[in-house]
Amino acid sequence: MKDSFMVKAVVPKLESFLELGGIKKDIVCLVISGATVLCSLAGLSPFPFDVAWIAIILCGIPIILEAIIGLVTEFDIKADVLVSLALIASIAIGEIFAAGEVAVIMQLGGLLEELTVRKARSGMEKRVKLTPTTARILGANGEERIVPSEQVQVSDRIRVLPGETVPVDGVILSGQTSINQAVMTGESMPVDKTVGDEVSSGTVNQFGAFDMEAMKVGEDSSIQRMIRLVQSADAGKAKIVGLADRWATWIVVIALTAAALTWLLTGQIIRAVTILVVFCPCALVLATPTAIMATIGNATKHGFLVREGDALERLANVKKITFDKTGTLTYGTPQVVCVKSAVPEIATDTIYQFCAAAEQLSEHPLGKAIVKCYKDETRRELPSCEQFAMLPGRGVSAEVKEKKILAGNLEMMSEEAVTLNDDILAETTTFLKQRCTVIYVSADGNLLGFLVLSDTPRENSAAMIDQLKQLSVEPVLLTGDNGEAAASIARQLHIDDIHAECLPEDKLRWIGSYQDKQEAVCMIGDGVNDAPALKKADVGIAMGGIGSDIAVDAADIALVDDKVEELPHLIALSKRMMVTIKLNMTFSLTLNFIAIVLAITGILNPIVGVLVHNAGSVLVIINSALLLNWKQRTVTSDQHRHHSQKREYEKSKLGQQKQFQEGVSRESMGV
Repeated sequence: MKDSFMVKAVVPKLESFLELGGIKKDIVCLVISGATVLCSLAGLSPFPFDVAWIAIILCGIPIILEAIIGLVTEFDIKADVLVSLALIASIAIGEIFAAGEVAVIMQLGGLLEELTVRKARSGMEKRVKLTPTTARILGANGEERIVPSEQVQVSDRIRVLPGETVPVDGVILSGQTSINQAVMTGESMPVDKTVGDEVSSGTVNQFGAFDMEAMKVGEDSSIQRMIRLVQSADAGKAKIVGLADRWATWIVVIALTAAALTWLLTGQIIRAVTILVVFCPCALVLATPTAIMATIGNATKHGFLVREGDALERLANVKKITFDKTGTLTYGTPQVVCVKSAVPEIATDTIYQFCAAAEQLSEHPLGKAIVKCYKDETRRELPSCEQFAMLPGRGVSAEVKEKKILAGNLEMMSEEAVTLNDDILAETTTFLKQRCTVIYVSADGNLLGFLVLSDTPRENSAAMIDQLKQLSVEPVLLTGDNGEAAASIARQLHIDDIHAECLPEDKLRWIGSYQDKQEAVCMIGDGVNDAPALKKADVGIAMGGIGSDIAVDAADIALVDDKVEELPHLIALSKRMMVTIKLNMTFSLTLNFIAIVLAITGILNPIVGVLVHNAGSVLVIINSALLLNWKQRTVTSDQHRHHSQKREYEKSKLGQQKQFQEGVSRESMGV
């Protein structure tokens, strides 16, 4: 009668909670249930029934329903089956507080687990936004009309203006420009394009209008192929099942067998119920999510945004870490790394100043990079330039200090009859093979020298790679750059396994080959071209600061501040997390088996049993909480080497240029 009154009184008041959705509703139910269990323990109740019934209704019934559905539809035995048995048995013998307490503990574990595995599903929308929506088609009489990009047909003539995204794959018919191809290749340096060169959809026209003929449209375009690669890679990544659920079948069998035998041998059902209560895997269920939550908190303080909790479990087993080069191990922007004089009596500072002054009105990314580097390094203002002219695909010309300055590529020097001797050509060829960009500088028709621009390694990349090796994780370089450029960066960073000239499909293939050898792979990248590989890998980590939205969405973890030197800490932390989880589980199972022995002998009753496994749950939470402030211990010699490398990177820019130049010179001499 009391129970019937309780249901009529409480259920209507709870219906409003059903309007709340997802996590918010779970939190509200958990708070209310926790309060009612505490009231029940203290003997406080404003109702003519045990208020722990509210906890059973809010937290216990959903657990029982889920267990029944899993058993009926898939015969899926999880931890919630044993929890349901403990709930029902406790209610059957009138231990309402015990049932309510079990329900609250299990709801807490489920909520923590749900919070760790939630993932935003906006990724496909972002990929769709990446696809160009319109195209500028030219008619037979030269008139322009803007149409949706999906209406473009093969052989249509399309005009692309500066700053616009190329709508489809095609070939340039007229005009010259520079294309940012990072979306497809990951290359940091813009590529000059002219008549006859191919351009890909999704890439960005930096400057200079051009006309092109459509070759691949719709689903055949490069950007659509990229989207399909991400989708296919995502479909192949399996989710990890909770450890408690993996062992649930055996736990259920052991618990039921022990309870049945105890009832048959002693004839006391309360002992059998006590066994079910103490065997309820509260601490076991809390073992994993509490450790993951604490680890996520630690990782957040080190700049990592963990989007999927089970990614940390996968990360602990990683054997290979594959790196994209540009923007990940390097800064991803062109820097002036060398200034060389072709005339002994002219200082390199003078050549640098002339080139930067001539480029100060340029809209080309390389020109802007030269001006920025000059101002950052010298802290001086540039002299004014006059009669500025930009020659697409060649360079710039301007009058600086009453001298006609040319700054451009080899074709420009040839067209302007500027003579380059064999020594200069040989030296610059070595730089070009390493995927550097060379800007020749002349004054009044005479060569002064040249500047070299290149993407440069992050200051802590080498130390980070060494620390990964100490953790028995092998670094791998997957880059779209050519072999010599990749090898040059790899030597500086101590990476032995290199794969160059990789398209997105190639990166997928290499990651798949490692996985076929049962080697778990972590992929780290920043560009759209890395998105398929980030999905394919067992764990994907995106550079969140400079990385594209697509890469960040494709990854399991985002490095918000782009400090790659924190990566060894994350991997060591994930390994420590797994140790903590195993300790938690070993402790909880040991405690449960001891409690079963005491329950069989009658020493424990259901109430005391609840308190025992409550104590186990608290200890598990405390052990997991230690992960919040855990730090990796490093050997003193390693620290010394790390700081030494950091000091080397913090030297003056001139020192970096000399090191780079000396390295190239050694290569050119065959050293």
